[in-house]
Amino acid sequence: EKMNSAMNEEPDALSVVNQLRDLAADPLNRRAIVQDQGCLPGLILFLDHPNPPVVHSALLALRYLAECRVNREKMKSELGMMLSLQNVIQKTTTPGETKLLASEVYDILQSSNMSDMDNVNEMNYRRRKAQFFLGSTNKRAKTVVLHIDGLDDSSRRNLCEEALLKIKGVISFTFQMAVQRCVVRIRSDLKAEALATAIASTKVMKAQQVVKSESGEEMLVPFQDTPVEVEQNTDLPEYLPEDESPTKEQDKAVSRVGSHPEGAASWLSTAANFLSRSFYW
Repeated sequence: EKMNSAMNEEPDALSVVNQLRDLAADPLNRRAIVQDQGCLPGLILFLDHPNPPVVHSALLALRYLAECRVNREKMKSELGMMLSLQNVIQKTTTPGETKLLASEVYDILQSSNMSDMDNVNEMNYRRRKAQFFLGSTNKRAKTVVLHIDGLDDSSRRNLCEEALLKIKGVISFTFQMAVQRCVVRIRSDLKAEALATAIASTKVMKAQQVVKSESGEEMLVPFQDTPVEVEQNTDLPEYLPEDESPTKEQDKAVSRVGSHPEGAASWLSTAANFLSRSFYW
């Protein structure tokens, strides 16, 4: 009975924002989410949520949505978007990794209609400002491109995602399934080998680093087989807590990204209805 009543309860903010994040991870859903009247305003309101994991998950969703160029102008002009991003960056209680992610989203949207020179100047300014708020103990983020042997379907992608989310120091990541790649943003004090160790722990996938040679050609560089000790992500923000993970509850969760577009559309409608009932704008 308890289980049945829990199934019928309204989803909480973390479940909703995690579902939106998972939907936004699929490029096929990104335009629909931004065009929906409820989802973008809802994500903006989530940026001011008192629960840090909700804020971080909302930022990951916005980061995915901003990868679609045609979304950027609408996102930038959405009421409260840029101001809310600034608030996240400047709030002293915001975790450092969340500040970096908010700054990255702000940079992308701010540069959407600038000339190249203005774009470079603005992004440099934002980075300096973000670094100031991060404080001297936080180092800059870096990007690592991984080629992952075995990353060939959505279940493998889920395994890879779960492994990466457990690593302390991972800020964000984007999958490029067609070429078996994952672009990972990490703190500069985290070794890329830690990512390889985490992916190898799945037992079905193995990572190599994609690097460019002096001539600009891409090369695959294998990691050493010696496992690196990975610091677990126990501090806030918890990206996807096990006890509230929507992906674990298959009965009420949307189908995983990319598998059933119709299911994604119907869940998007459910999320929008929940958002419109929960907030006033």
